[in-house]
Amino acid sequence: MSRIIVDRLVAGYGAVTVLRDISLEVGAGELVALLGVNGNGKSTLLNCILGFIRPRSGRIVLETQGRTVDLLTRSPHEITNLGIASVPEGRRLVPNLTVEENLLLAGGGPRGRKDIAANLAFCFETFPILAERRRQYSSTLSGGQQQLLAIARALMTSPEAIVIDEPSVGLAPIVVGQVIAAIRALQEARNLTILMAEQSFFQAIEVASRAYVLSHGKIIREFDQTSAVGDAEIRNAMMGVG
Repeated sequence: MSRIIVDRLVAGYGAVTVLRDISLEVGAGELVALLGVNGNGKSTLLNCILGFIRPRSGRIVLETQGRTVDLLTRSPHEITNLGIASVPEGRRLVPNLTVEENLLLAGGGPRGRKDIAANLAFCFETFPILAERRRQYSSTLSGGQQQLLAIARALMTSPEAIVIDEPSVGLAPIVVGQVIAAIRALQEARNLTILMAEQSFFQAIEVASRAYVLSHGKIIREFDQTSAVGDAEIRNAMMGVG
């Protein structure tokens, strides 16, 4: 299992600072939600963890298999090979490949290759709708089915940790609940470490062990399953008020 630690991170684009002194951690086998409305830095933080954005200062550390790895010295490809998979916002599937072809393509890397058959079988067992539509082009799936395929694609890399960016985007409310419940069930089945950026507070906090609220590039609140908070307090925290 892997543990992700973000320590005093500052990052942005050009002259614009997006993240300001961000510190958080995702424990081994834990599902943590990163909450906030659009434009507050959630995707920027995830892209720093994945190696797509180089922070200006701070640390991102992965603890895995008895060693500590500085992720800021690694490329996105190397980070994937260390066991961190990504489910990007908007899914980003290959539209003219079938469900099965998308999965096999993802599983062809150095880390997932040796378990590609077992991982494919697990994905089809976990998400039966994908097994039913394995020969169907990914572009013809519904939004919820595409999101399940994006999650399954991450599993094909044999990850220990998964970073998920806005799984609810573009989905009907009832489908959002189904997708987030599937993420929780998957995390428990494989004891994965998951950091999930999400706007849907109430559904995310139901499945996450802890949640951080990000507003204007700063962590302003931390909730856990024992937190007793009212609707007004939650709304204010999400908007960065109070």
